[in-house]
This record gives sequence, structure tokens and C-alpha cells, in this order.
Amino acid sequence: MKQQIKKKVAFYTLGCKLNFSETSTIARSFVEEGFERVDFSEPADMYVINTCSVTENADKRFKTIVKQAQKKNADAFVAAIGCYAQLKPEDLAAVDGVDLVLGATEKFKITDYINDLTKNDFGEIHSCEIVEADFYVGSYAIGDRTRAFLKVQDGCDYKCTYCTIPLARGISRSDTLQNVLNNAAEISAKGIKEIVLTGVNIGDYGKGEFGNKKHEHTFLDLVRALDKVKGIHRLRISSIEPNLLRNETIDFVAQSNSFVPHFHIPLQSGSDEILKLMRRRYLTHLYIDRVNKIKEVMPNACIGVDVIVGFPGETEDHFLKTYHFLNELDISYLHVFTYSERDNTTAASMDGVVPKNVRNKRSRMLRGLSVKKRRAFYESQIGTTRTALFEGENKEGYIHGFTENYVKVKAPWNPKLTNTLHEIILTEIDEDGVVRFDFVKMDVEV
Repeated sequence: MKQQIKKKVAFYTLGCKLNFSETSTIARSFVEEGFERVDFSEPADMYVINTCSVTENADKRFKTIVKQAQKKNADAFVAAIGCYAQLKPEDLAAVDGVDLVLGATEKFKITDYINDLTKNDFGEIHSCEIVEADFYVGSYAIGDRTRAFLKVQDGCDYKCTYCTIPLARGISRSDTLQNVLNNAAEISAKGIKEIVLTGVNIGDYGKGEFGNKKHEHTFLDLVRALDKVKGIHRLRISSIEPNLLRNETIDFVAQSNSFVPHFHIPLQSGSDEILKLMRRRYLTHLYIDRVNKIKEVMPNACIGVDVIVGFPGETEDHFLKTYHFLNELDISYLHVFTYSERDNTTAASMDGVVPKNVRNKRSRMLRGLSVKKRRAFYESQIGTTRTALFEGENKEGYIHGFTENYVKVKAPWNPKLTNTLHEIILTEIDEDGVVRFDFVKMDVEV
């Protein structure tokens, strides 16, 4: 009997770690249905693009990615899922070559919406009202052999004036604690050394855990439970709101078996006036308190910061206040976002629009500050002993890795180092801004 040839499916993910975790879960559902997963650069029968709506760039890139898929196979079935697919399904369905657009809840049942992969004359839309996105689907992503993104929470109940995420992902809801622990154990059993916790608002973990609005568990409960899972070498907290990062959590991480001294804490502005316009749930004094607390109990901790420039009403004085606030703060690097207007947000109709050339100038200034901050943090770590986890890619003859406190290190390429942990002494920063090191001891033969 002639063996049936498997249909090939490829995936492309735009946006955040949460999107990557969900893409991986959706991809596994295709494999269970008998598909063969291939790289997006290869010819496939179907291409799935997981979209993002956070930045203007992510929207624009969608059309380019569709064209890339069509170059590989003009007859391929193309599906769009994710945040932008929920917010603007008609726009994506109108893009030439797109056959299927699925919203926030439908994306997890994508294999139910495809038949023989015959292309449609027009993009077919299946998109729920966002109030219907009230159930939780657990996910985790294994991007390489060293690190996995584990989704613990979805949605957001905050009403920040610039943000479309609640419109794209719905209310705040959480995975059950037991399911998170099961997924963590499953990841660990695959030989992966590091797990990054991800979600839309992970500090709100526990809300909606069993389909209600109560907090059955807290984020601290989650952290404590994960720290006991056997076989996990490293746990890393991704972005967490400053008002939800409690002293008890910081103290626990400081003495934890597995959690590493690395925090990414959104600030968005160093001006209290702008924070109020953004409807953030803290002011700068609380942010200073969080940074000081971390540095008090973990002096070598790495602290990353999100900041938005060019928000409506941001004057030169407001911006300079942000610049000086960040310059004086003991942080390690910045993720800088240039404000862009998003439909159906309060900020889109606010007065005091900042010209785009001014937004771009301010963005460049903060990116320059980020380079300076990262360099200063790396310099503070020279001469210290750390543990590095090495990744599996050969980049121009070098292998790279990260220490527990997120210092990027490099060594001459040696495949035997991939997915291994080594005690090292940081020695110098090279011309690329990456740190070189000496081995303290070799844990595997290389």
C-alpha cells in the first residue's frame, strides 16, 4: 500500500515570548494531526503567521511575510492568527494570498478550520467577540535546546490608555498551578536547562485560575512551587509590573534554588504626569523602591526596563525627566518603544501629539543610554564568577551564552558546549560589547 505523503506546515511568529509559546503549542497540534513541521524558509503546503499588534512595525511586516511564503509556494494555504488577527481581521483577510484569519479563541482550534488546504478566493474570517475569550489554553515553546518559554497567564484587566492587548487577548486569566508544574516537569524532561515564565501580566497570576475572577493562588505561590520542581536548572521571570512585584517575591528569588537574579520591569515614563495620562498603576517613587529592593538583596542582579517615548502630551521637560530618571537609576538595559497610535485606544485621541521626528530623536537618545547602561553593568561584572548556559548556534565562529544575571558571553565555537552550564570568570568586554571569560572548571569534556 502506497504511503500517504504528509502535508507540510510552517510557522512564523511576530511579537512577544507569549506568542512564541502559543505558536509552539499550535504547531504540536498540527503534528498530532499528521502534518510535518518545516522551517518557514522551506516550501510548505500551509503557512501560519502568528501576528502582533504592539508596534506599527509588526503590522507592516505581515504583508512582507505573506509574500515570503508565496515565493516558496504560490499555492500554499496561508493563515493569520494572533493579536492583530483579533483586532483587525478584515485588514488581514484583504491581504493578497491570505486564506484564513482566526481570532483569540479560534487560533487554538486551527486544525478544525482547515480541510484540503485549497486556497480561498477571499480570506475567511472566524473571530469571536473578545468578551468570549474567557478560557485559558496552556502553552510552552521550545525555541532551541537550551531555553523554553512557559505561558502561565493570559489577558489583562488593566486599562492603560495606549494598549490594545486587552482588546486582543481578553480578561486576565491563569493556568492552574498544577498544570504549570506539569508543563515545567515536561520541559525539564526534554533536557532543557532554562524556563522563562511568560504571560501578558504574569504578576496577576492566580486570577481566573478556575474560571472565576478570584485569586486562587498568587504569583509568589507560583514561584515557590516552581522552585521545587526537580530537574530545572534555571527559572527566569519575564516582564512583571512594578506594582505586582512584591518584596516577598524579591526576597524569595534572592535565596531560590532555581530563579535567577534578572528582572524586567516596565516603567514607560519617568514622569509622574505622563504615567497618570497612561493610567499606569504606580508612580516613579514605587519604581525606585522596587529597583532599590532588588539591588539591596541581589547586588549583581540585572534589571531591564521598558520605556515609551513620544506619548501624547510628552513635552521636552517630561522626556528629559525620564532620561535623567533612568540615567540615575541602577538598571542594566532598556527596551525602547516609540509611541504609535493604535485604533480604539484612549491615547489615540489625546491632545499634545508629538511629531514623529521628535519621537524618533528621543528614541535614539534612550537607545544610546541603553548601550551605556549595559556597558556599565557588564563592567561591574568583570572579575566575578558566574555560571553560563551556552546556546547552540555558530555565529561567525563563536558560541554565545548567558550568565544567570543575563551577561552575554562568547567563546570560540565548540558544539560540545551547547546546552551545558559552566562556571566561568568574566574577564573582558570585547569590541562587540560581549564579555569574554575563563573557565573555572569544565563540567563536560570539550
